[in-house]
Amino acid sequence: MKTLRIGAGAGYSGDRIPPAIELAEKGQLDYLVFECLAERTIALAQLQRSQDARLGFDALLAARMRAVLPACMAQGVKIVSNMGAANPLAAGHEVIRVARELRLEKLKVAVVVGDDVLVKIHGQDLPLMDSDGSLASLGDAIISANAYIGAQGIVDALAQGADVVITGRVADPALFLAPLIHEFGWAMDDWDRLGKGTVVGHLLECAGQVTGGYFADPGFRDVPDLARLGFPLAEVASDGRAVITKVEGSGGCVTFQTCVSQLLYEIENPAAYLQPDVVADFSNVTLTQIGPDRVRVDGATGRQRPDQLKVTVGHRDGFMGEGQISYAGLGAQARGQLALDVLQIRLADVKALDSRFELMGVNAIHGQALADGYEPYEVRARAAVRVASRQDAERIGHEVEALYLNGPASGGGVTQSVREVIAAASVLIPREWVQTSVTMLEV
Repeated sequence: MKTLRIGAGAGYSGDRIPPAIELAEKGQLDYLVFECLAERTIALAQLQRSQDARLGFDALLAARMRAVLPACMAQGVKIVSNMGAANPLAAGHEVIRVARELRLEKLKVAVVVGDDVLVKIHGQDLPLMDSDGSLASLGDAIISANAYIGAQGIVDALAQGADVVITGRVADPALFLAPLIHEFGWAMDDWDRLGKGTVVGHLLECAGQVTGGYFADPGFRDVPDLARLGFPLAEVASDGRAVITKVEGSGGCVTFQTCVSQLLYEIENPAAYLQPDVVADFSNVTLTQIGPDRVRVDGATGRQRPDQLKVTVGHRDGFMGEGQISYAGLGAQARGQLALDVLQIRLADVKALDSRFELMGVNAIHGQALADGYEPYEVRARAAVRVASRQDAERIGHEVEALYLNGPASGGGVTQSVREVIAAASVLIPREWVQTSVTMLEV
């Protein structure tokens, strides 16, 4: 039975590059997949593109391609990634530029587009999924709208002989599912096999999370050689059964526990994991430790795909002004709290859309003070206020800095910042509104 080896080269936009190099060079892969898009990433990229038409794709695209292209081309490893973000075509040309820089020849780069539906949703009064409002309520604040497309565009690109496939918004598991469909000839309505491929993609999509990253907890969940954490790969058979593992000798671990943690990650209903290609059912998935750093995955099924696709809508949502200041020594908590009390009075006339005044080390995470009788030796007071204008946002940090001479004793280490807030909302649209296409580029 044919087996395909697929590696996870990234789990988010800013992920580490050395583990991807290790996979490219030592993983004996057929495919290396980089998953790099969070909910708001495309909206931020769209802002970049509006300022420079040559931008709008992942900032680490060139660095990643320089790092892995030589090994991938030498070993026949194909690359699939959503690093195209808001500008997949420009990203494709960037891959070509890097290939020429490295003097690599006969490279085919396919660009999949069609996820950008901003024009299609314009003027539509669609209900928002996560709140009581509607799309119309966002008005002119909308800056992007990208549908979660499925595997078909990538499958088409691979069928045309692509060595590298660059996309925009694609459902995370679909990046891994597409090579399985292409290589094994799975039908796009073979729901059970698509469900099995989707669970593989879900286990790999966050990269280092399934090899012990975000899992390690000293004394409770110890992970060996975390500093050299390796990224995972899957050995997938044509019937959809798979083994999750990693490069031998790399740091981290692949265990029943790490795989369970990732399997349940961001899953609202294990029996109905809604994806553009299939409604996957993970409720009968079995995970079996069959050896060191080897976990067998089986039991996923699926049923007919949804009639609608989810769209992430990026929109402007004001400005965040923030300031921080530290207090240390005896009475640090009392001085830090006095500083926050003073700030709230001085900023009372600011029309806040949202605000937080907190002591890091005391109540910033859980929102409640530490146990009675405990007196921290150092705290950091933080004021963060979201407002409508940049001018009001700048005032927050200024008031924190003024605490040097106009606040409690011995404050230090002030930082201040202002950033525009880009929020994400979600709507559903008919599947028929989205049409994908492939553009092929060659060195």
